[in-house]
Amino acid sequence: MSQISKTFYLFNMVNGKKKLAYGDNVEDALEILSMRLTENEMNQIIKTEYVKVPQVDLQKVVKDLG
Repeated sequence: MSQISKTFYLFNMVNGKKKLAYGDNVEDALEILSMRLTENEMNQIIKTEYVKVPQVDLQKVVKDLG
């Protein structure tokens, strides 16, 4: 993982909420999430359903987070 600017990813969850992650790429973002979340929480994330979110737009997605 580099120290260069990270990309934010907004993943859909099975409960309809979304989970925000960051990383060099999607796989890196999921790996970082796996360090922070329990196995059960990780199982709620739909790993193939995500969008990139520019840092300036993070405030717009806060209401969707779960």
